[in-house]
Amino acid sequence: MRSVLICDDEPIIRMSLKNKLTELGFDEIVECGDGEQAVRMAFAKLPDVIILDVSMPKKDGIAAAREIRQRLKVPIILLTACYDADTVARARESGIGGFLAKPFREQDLWPAIELACAHAEEVELLKEQVEDLKETLESRKIVEKAKGILMQNQGLTEPEAFRKMQKLAMDKRKSMRQIAEAILLTEA
Repeated sequence: MRSVLICDDEPIIRMSLKNKLTELGFDEIVECGDGEQAVRMAFAKLPDVIILDVSMPKKDGIAAAREIRQRLKVPIILLTACYDADTVARARESGIGGFLAKPFREQDLWPAIELACAHAEEVELLKEQVEDLKETLESRKIVEKAKGILMQNQGLTEPEAFRKMQKLAMDKRKSMRQIAEAILLTEA
């Protein structure tokens, strides 16, 4: 990880974060002071991690995080003095990966970044797995429909219909789903 976006309306906090992030080895540290700028800079600079204050002018940190997470898979850490249940719930729904309490302690920064990054990776992996499972399930449904059509139209048993589709897939070097879709188009 080499780039970070810091967004806080307090220059002193940004300077403190910037100094610590430099010590931690971040090469590029981009900073801004309001939520709208944070969204624009996130899309323009594509940072490895983002640290957002909750209370900022123009757009709060949670709204900015929600907008950023819709398009980027970047870990976001919320810097806040607000610990109320509503703030935590809004942060969770917006894809926030971690919290840093204000005034932040320097020793808390690296663990917050590590945990937010791990959380973001885990969420993206789970999303990919869900998409793969949906695709597998959809393929199975299509293959089952095609098998049913072969059984009905050609008087085949279920194993015979499956073997026929399997042989066609091997002979034509197509997936079972592609063969099933072709059967559905021609036999229906």
